[in-house]
Amino acid sequence: MTGWATLVQAETLADALDRSDLVVVDCRFSLADTGAGERAYARSHVPGALYAHLDRDLSDHRKQGQGRHPWPDAADFAAKLGAWGIAAQTQVVAYDDGEGAHAARLWFLLRALGHERVAVLDGGWARWLELGLPTQTEVRSRQPVGYQAAFDEALLLDAAQVQAHLDAGGLLLDARGAERFRGEVEPLDRVAGHVPGAQNRPYPLNLSEGRFKARERLAEEFRQWLQGRDPRDVVAMCGSGVTACHHLLAMAHAGLPGGKLFTGSWSGWISDPSRPVATGSV
Repeated sequence: MTGWATLVQAETLADALDRSDLVVVDCRFSLADTGAGERAYARSHVPGALYAHLDRDLSDHRKQGQGRHPWPDAADFAAKLGAWGIAAQTQVVAYDDGEGAHAARLWFLLRALGHERVAVLDGGWARWLELGLPTQTEVRSRQPVGYQAAFDEALLLDAAQVQAHLDAGGLLLDARGAERFRGEVEPLDRVAGHVPGAQNRPYPLNLSEGRFKARERLAEEFRQWLQGRDPRDVVAMCGSGVTACHHLLAMAHAGLPGGKLFTGSWSGWISDPSRPVATGSV
């Protein structure tokens, strides 16, 4: 099977469901009800899909001061992949029932491990249902395999590294909504505002009618923002290191790979009250 590295269309995935080297992962999740995604998965999912819980599987809540969804250790995450039957050459496709951000979190976790064959289902669960594609309720298990890998630490920045990045003239792109960035509202974290020096691009701007914009359009939009800079000079952030991955996926799909993630993001930044906070548009 030709490898998919950013996005895959629902029709294409449906035609490949019988491939032995494919693992589909359901990443549906709600911050308002952390069990809702798993219950929805139990009711109906893409045939053969496994379920990944944002808090339990894609984060490590044993870690303190690293935001609301702390980045897991490589050994723990690799062990989870192996338990799911995902090997280094497995084609992984992730989906969710929102705008793709939770699926993009799994995408970037794997990409940071060096796993190349991973993509997000464009349009997610909604697109799958819209097309009348098959679903199932049965939960299948896969034969566990070995998976050993380490994260590319150059792609993962903590608060001190982000500050150094900004001091050196680097770009910090905040994926949260404009009202949260400006500090006018804050529904999730104890402090409102943004990291001084960050710029704002709400991640839904990557979409049109529930699917990612054409790669050419995304490339044009991000190049206007980059102003001639290398995409590897971008660090993406959000509230907790989840929706920021949507930008990294969109950039990679647009042919602008190499962006980095502020893993703790805003919730990690404000874990230290001595760090500065900005409000307003800049």
